[in-house]
Amino acid sequence: MSVKARVQMALGACAGLVMLGACFGALYWLLMPERFPVSQVALKGELKNTTRAEIEAVLPRAAGNFFAVELAAVRASVERLPWVRRVSVRRVWPDRLEVFVEEHVALARWGDDALVNLHGERFVAKTKEALPLFIGPGGTAAEVTRRYRRFAEIVAPLGTGVERVVLTPRHAWQVRLGNGLHLMLGRDADLAEARLKKFVEAHPATLARSGKKYEYVDLRYPNGFALRVPDWNG
Repeated sequence: MSVKARVQMALGACAGLVMLGACFGALYWLLMPERFPVSQVALKGELKNTTRAEIEAVLPRAAGNFFAVELAAVRASVERLPWVRRVSVRRVWPDRLEVFVEEHVALARWGDDALVNLHGERFVAKTKEALPLFIGPGGTAAEVTRRYRRFAEIVAPLGTGVERVVLTPRHAWQVRLGNGLHLMLGRDADLAEARLKKFVEAHPATLARSGKKYEYVDLRYPNGFALRVPDWNG
């Protein structure tokens, strides 16, 4: 290789290093906290159970530069709030973050310490709202939610709602209606729905005509059901 070629290679390498250094310098300048600060956080979405103050309190404090702010960290911090289901964050030039917050909408209580949202997802939060109660093994919230909707649709002709749905550890279904009537439906969910439909169809000609208040109905019989009347002397 000639001397001239070596000189050209050296000059090219030096130029590359200079350009690389300039790029790093520009990046460092852009990411300095005092330059391009985030001056506004715009909250989007309908908030009923989460306040702006609660959201601002959990936002990362060190990420003040528009280019340096970690959107994933912002999203994760807000999603840790009890009533927040999902968060999306985006930069809006020149100095704003938009934080879209989707809250949980509570459908029911789950046991003693949690709630279930409209999507059948369990989450831990508190509410004073009157809600039906779901009880079931861990990981069954979505299935209990789905069956609750079907059970509620089936019993609607009775003029009452579903107050409680229980899925036992042996996967047997139990339902308590808003009028206090407790129904035993059995282990197979599809069969439980069929039994409940037959009960609702038979109700006008059976329980409705008797005029008595019943406490418990066992629908697990192939050709009928068993009844229990409250113990008035107990």
